Amino acid sequence: MKTIVKQEIKNFVFIIIGSLLLAVSYAIFIIPFHIVPGGVSGIAIIINYFIKAPVGILTIVLNLPILYLGMKKLGRAYGIKSIVGILFSYLGIDFFYEVLKFKNIHATNNEILASIYGGVMLGVGLGLVFKGRASTGGTDVIGMLINKYTGISVGMGILIVDSLIISASGFSYHSLEAPLIGYLTLFVSSKAIDFVLEGWNYAKMAFIITEKEDEVKELIFNKIGRGGTIFYGKTLYKEEPRNIIMTVISIKQFPTLRQEIRKIDPHAFVIISDIYEVLGRGFRKRV
Repeated sequence: MKTIVKQEIKNFVFIIIGSLLLAVSYAIFIIPFHIVPGGVSGIAIIINYFIKAPVGILTIVLNLPILYLGMKKLGRAYGIKSIVGILFSYLGIDFFYEVLKFKNIHATNNEILASIYGGVMLGVGLGLVFKGRASTGGTDVIGMLINKYTGISVGMGILIVDSLIISASGFSYHSLEAPLIGYLTLFVSSKAIDFVLEGWNYAKMAFIITEKEDEVKELIFNKIGRGGTIFYGKTLYKEEPRNIIMTVISIKQFPTLRQEIRKIDPHAFVIISDIYEVLGRGFRKRV
């Protein structure tokens, strides 16, 4: 019970910090340059361009029917955390932009820099909200609904909707550059989201097929200081038996493994892949 409560507290901390980061990114970088990064907030920014209504309030209003559908079709638990994310994010936008006058900060006069830095902050904020198992409403809910009723993946559904919204900015502003800037922001923010959710690849996994198995085992155990697992297989063509050594090592240990295997057996077949998380002794736990 205590573990569940602790996890829920951690989730809400992620949601609140992420929502505030999102709000600051809009107040400093995105709204002053009328950048449309997709989503329901992108529609609100287009409307704001014409009638100067507060972006945060507009986004909340536009999110209401989407959130209702999300709670009805995807479950109430999803909706409750999303309400927290929506309120902190979009009321925060108006608070920072209108009340604290972040719009007067003028962090940059360069639209591309605003797009990049705004995208990074937006992506980190959204990543933290997602890490807290919540949403800020909008196209991610629509993506889930599209997935439920059409079979199209959630990511593809979100991409389709965001693309339509970003493209609409070009028609609204009568500018070909507007959607280009919007797509740049979307790309940067998506990479930042991935970084928050997955982190840097901090380990490597190696599959090694070699005729000098004992020497490779000695290398892994004694020189590198790691363990491993042996899989018993056979070649596809001649069906000859082959042992496959699997080991997980840190980034710093990877060059040593690669160089030493080349010395031991230049004909060894080695497959290397990036690892974003390892649960177990010898590797640090992610947050």
